[in-house]
Amino acid sequence: MPGRLQEIARLFLKLGLTAFGGPAAHIAMMHEETVKRRRWLSEAEFLDLVGATHLIPGPNSTEMAIHLGFRRAGWPGLIVAGVSFIVPAALLVLLFAWTYVRFGSTPQAEWLFYGIKPVIIAIVVQALWSLGRTAVKNTLTGVVGLLVLGLYFVGVNEIALLFAGGLIVMLAGGLRQLRGDARAALLLPLGGLGGLLQGSISVNLPFLFLTFLKIGAVLYGSGYVLLAYLRADLVVRAQLLTDQQLIDAVAIGQLTPGPVFTTATFIGYLLAGAPGALLATLGIFLPSFIFVAISNPLIPRLRSSTWVSGLLDGVTVASLALMAVVSWQLGRAALVDGWTVAIALASLAALVRFKVNSTVLIAVGAGIGLLSTLLR
Repeated sequence: MPGRLQEIARLFLKLGLTAFGGPAAHIAMMHEETVKRRRWLSEAEFLDLVGATHLIPGPNSTEMAIHLGFRRAGWPGLIVAGVSFIVPAALLVLLFAWTYVRFGSTPQAEWLFYGIKPVIIAIVVQALWSLGRTAVKNTLTGVVGLLVLGLYFVGVNEIALLFAGGLIVMLAGGLRQLRGDARAALLLPLGGLGGLLQGSISVNLPFLFLTFLKIGAVLYGSGYVLLAYLRADLVVRAQLLTDQQLIDAVAIGQLTPGPVFTTATFIGYLLAGAPGALLATLGIFLPSFIFVAISNPLIPRLRSSTWVSGLLDGVTVASLALMAVVSWQLGRAALVDGWTVAIALASLAALVRFKVNSTVLIAVGAGIGLLSTLLR
């Protein structure tokens, strides 16, 4: 067990320092490291965990790290994986927050994104291809995935699409079973924490912790949804932040590797220094550990029910469709000229043909970005 914990710590510390690009990219890197390279679990098992993270609130890639740690080494692995993935990013954000408070500006790193984003596109495309072959189990799941893609592009809410996809596949599979035999399938309800607190508005540590605990416990969706929650609670209602400070906080969360939710670390530091940063970070991530601890042991039981297995299949294929949308949107922003297209294609070839480690490719991309800046 100590050997496995050290292995988990090394992997997720590395990912916490190198996983740029948001949840889709993080999950793609975890897939490469845990399924392709280390073979901790199969493609199907990994997909089940991806689907499970979309059934509970909180940051998907962080919950994926926690799931993988739990699968590898039980409860100690759950804690080690989650903490190892969160802490590097939180410390970087804390450093940027100190710089922001001291000098009143956020760091500029266009060169970093210029070289790294094309590599991220290649990593996500490879993961989508690999996972998609397992996720699309039949015509129905393929059609659901395509429908989710199309409906998202015309503005349908991503959470509605996830659960609609799950329900369609669940009902189709369940009805087939009912026609085949007379046994009723047992649908295991998945619960979540309800809304927490509407505490008194004041700049104090308990309020800060409980505000971020509430957000971590009820938030579904992307970093843009996080932005809406933070603005409602801290800009409009509590009037503790300005819109500009909030935008700067989210920008830092996007700039640093690891979970985007480390935006909480930045805001906590702005409002209450280092103790505020610690409590805000703890508050927003704590629900994820609880939800994963509850849901992970249920996944094999969910798979044994035709109804809930269909729900998981539908949510999984819908989540991969949304991951494809995110990679398309990121690709439009990342592939801005011939050089970035060449970086993406070369990275994809290195991943598929030569099995080059994604961390090495990210470092090379960062180096190319820096070199391009120096030559301008």
